[in-house]
Amino acid sequence: MCGITGIFAFNDSGKQFLSATETSIATLAQRGPDSSGIYTDKNVSLGHSRLSVIDVSSAGSQPMIDETGRYIIVYNGEFYNYQEHRKILVAKGVQFKSDTDTEVLLQLYINEGPKCLDKVNGFFSFAIYDKKENSLFIARDRFGIKPLVIYQDEDKLLFASEMKALFAFGITKEIDKLSLFTYLQLNYCPGPFSMIKGISKLDPGHYIKIKEGAVSKPVQYYQIPYSHKETEKIDLSTYEQAKNSLEKKLDQAVIDRLVSDVPLGTFLSGGIDSSIITSIASRHVSGLNSFSIGFKDEPFF
Repeated sequence: MCGITGIFAFNDSGKQFLSATETSIATLAQRGPDSSGIYTDKNVSLGHSRLSVIDVSSAGSQPMIDETGRYIIVYNGEFYNYQEHRKILVAKGVQFKSDTDTEVLLQLYINEGPKCLDKVNGFFSFAIYDKKENSLFIARDRFGIKPLVIYQDEDKLLFASEMKALFAFGITKEIDKLSLFTYLQLNYCPGPFSMIKGISKLDPGHYIKIKEGAVSKPVQYYQIPYSHKETEKIDLSTYEQAKNSLEKKLDQAVIDRLVSDVPLGTFLSGGIDSSIITSIASRHVSGLNSFSIGFKDEPFF
């Protein structure tokens, strides 16, 4: 799962909070029990708590620094098509020191900047610090599968996978009454708002960049495409063709998510979707582990 946190200080008052990164990353230990790390430079500090899935060696530890020492990344997620882009980058002369998707994402950003997001098939939240230009790039995946919360005041900008990691920097916990009202109406708090005043969620399919002390407005790099031309590419002229098309898409979607250097498993809820996913995965993984959860005091479950 992994967890990330970080701070970009705008002035000397903000720099006083850099040391709190250690406390902040400790709150995310359950997201990444395998290892943790911190990188600090001038007015920036980044923290990472790692759950090892791809390249479980120490070469995959984060924060990860490129060979020039200029770029540093903290990343939570999975980059499904990273092997394809690794080959392309190697052909361009890029040398890798690990087998991780993290390093491929970092090198892709170094080569293409924000446009790299158009090529990443996966789910993620990450931050990349450019030491030379003293900038920080923060992005979230297309559908917001991975969480990312942000807090900003006149002294600093903070980001993290969970709110409690932000509280480690001394943020005042004050209920946002408008968000509370919305929650009572909808039973959830829609983004970019949160229940705590001053904390917002980075919207899915968006990124921000901090450079020279200025924070950009969130930039939308993705929205769900829809056009009749796209749907016409799929042959749905008969029921059988529609079934075959759906089965191929489901099969490929599951295969994309089976890249791992550790044992794979699925959760079985008893519903049709988890049963289909487990059925497809079992075709491609021998000895697939599956788990169901019950509660002895709740017979309904």
